[in-house]
Amino acid sequence: MLTAAQVLAQNNFGDTRTGGLAGPMGLFLILVLATATVLLIRNMNARLRRLPDRFPQQARPADADRADAAVVDPTDGAEAQDSSPNPPNGL
Repeated sequence: MLTAAQVLAQNNFGDTRTGGLAGPMGLFLILVLATATVLLIRNMNARLRRLPDRFPQQARPADADRADAAVVDPTDGAEAQDSSPNPPNGL
C-alpha cells in the first residue's frame, strides 16, 4: 500500500528514460535555425547588391502640381491663445 508521501514523491512529469532525446533534438533545431538564418541573410545581401544606386524619378501625384495646393502655416495670421490655467488679471 502506498502512503501519501510515496504518491507525492513519484515522478509523473514527462519522460523518465535515461538517454532522452531532448538535448540532441534541441541542438539539431538550433543548428537548422542558424543555417536558415545565414542563408536568408546571404540571399538578402545578394538581392540588395543587385539594386540600382538610385531609382528613376516617379511621377508626382496631380495634387502636388497644382498651384493652389500651397502649404499653409496654421499660426500665420492667428494669435496664439494663452493656455495657462491662471485667468488673466482683473477677473
